[in-house]
Amino acid sequence: MRAVDVIQKKRDGKELSTQEINEWIQQYCEGDIPDYQMSAWTMAVYFNGMTAREVADLTLAMANSGDQVDLSAINGVKVDKHSTGGVGDKTSLILAPLVAASGVPVAKMSGRGLGHTGGTVDKLESITGFHTERTQQQFVDQVNTIGVSIIGQSGDLAPADKQLYALRDVTATVESIPLISSSIMSKKIAAGADAIVLDVKTGNGAFMKTLEESIQLAKTMVSIGTEVGRDTAAVISDMDQPLGFAIGNALEVEEAIVTLQGNGPADLTELCITLAAHMVVLGQRANSYDEARVIVEDSLRSGKALQKLQELVEAQGGDGSIVHDLGKLPQASMQYDVMSKHSGYVSAIGAEQLGIAAMKLGAGRATKDESIDHAVGIVLRKKVGDAVQQGEVLATLYVNKEVDEQSEPVIMVHSAYGIKEQQPQVRPLLMAIVTKDGVTTL
Repeated sequence: MRAVDVIQKKRDGKELSTQEINEWIQQYCEGDIPDYQMSAWTMAVYFNGMTAREVADLTLAMANSGDQVDLSAINGVKVDKHSTGGVGDKTSLILAPLVAASGVPVAKMSGRGLGHTGGTVDKLESITGFHTERTQQQFVDQVNTIGVSIIGQSGDLAPADKQLYALRDVTATVESIPLISSSIMSKKIAAGADAIVLDVKTGNGAFMKTLEESIQLAKTMVSIGTEVGRDTAAVISDMDQPLGFAIGNALEVEEAIVTLQGNGPADLTELCITLAAHMVVLGQRANSYDEARVIVEDSLRSGKALQKLQELVEAQGGDGSIVHDLGKLPQASMQYDVMSKHSGYVSAIGAEQLGIAAMKLGAGRATKDESIDHAVGIVLRKKVGDAVQQGEVLATLYVNKEVDEQSEPVIMVHSAYGIKEQQPQVRPLLMAIVTKDGVTTL
């Protein structure tokens, strides 16, 4: 196979064979295809797209480029969840115990964050003693014993994706839906799940800014899952403002615990119940979404999900009493209230801007070597549609260093909030459900 022939074929909008895609990825991983030729190929894909079969083949080729996690020793149907990312997105902390308490095993491998706030692993490490490093046997045994485990990604999952993503990032080809979807799904398939529920974000704080783009991405990922024999469903949810109120590691853990106690923010609670119900259906514990939702709501209302979180924390070396004593979480030394300069209604919140502000406080890392301050972050006091008076608190910064009105994070919070005289129409949280049977607009 000559690399230039594959590039030319895709440049001309022709379909690549399974063998060509497999050899293309294999040779790239082995260093036989240089970055300049892969860059030309990704640009051809960006402009001409790929068929459903091509995308499935690309996904499997990347999944097969490294380690494969074998979860066959875990009883039941293993359902994984993936979010395309957002600000204040602490759903995994709630979903894992909620779904496990509803009878579906959750064997989840999560990563650290690089960007505005930490990843799920960083958030869990806010809990004293919690260990995210486990051997494969410990991981399997724990899920079989208590129904749930969340560990850091181990081994070399989908190394082709790591190489390709780094290249896409510097060649303006990140936004290609075939490349985005194969990137996400290759890691999920390599992680061993039997079924996958996707939380696809849309809006100013999301990667996909429009509903149309988000639906297209969701349809492509569901198609990949179907092509490779994994039941897959996607929920499209709003990220025009942060999810819940808390942004930052320990602050998000606290909000997750409060949600499992039954007192969480309405948007976060509804999204988690919806995602969990779809996971319960794919986990074959219910025959319909409505039946699954009843099961999930009972797990939340009865306290079984909160108890399952305590079991999870204790099984991985953490202090389980945290679920009843939130004061044991890392605490910031100072708080700073950002006051509104105008009266009116909150018309918009720049979610991404708030995420970056939280990172500048120390809640995230700009480079992989930076350390995270688990205690710091932002808690919103007003969300879109809320009335606000001049001098009223918009958000509270939890900080371990002095800030004032001239500090960059404070300026960013002010600029993230849009205040208008008339009350805006609030976008719905849940926008669409995508399955192999089609798209349901909500």
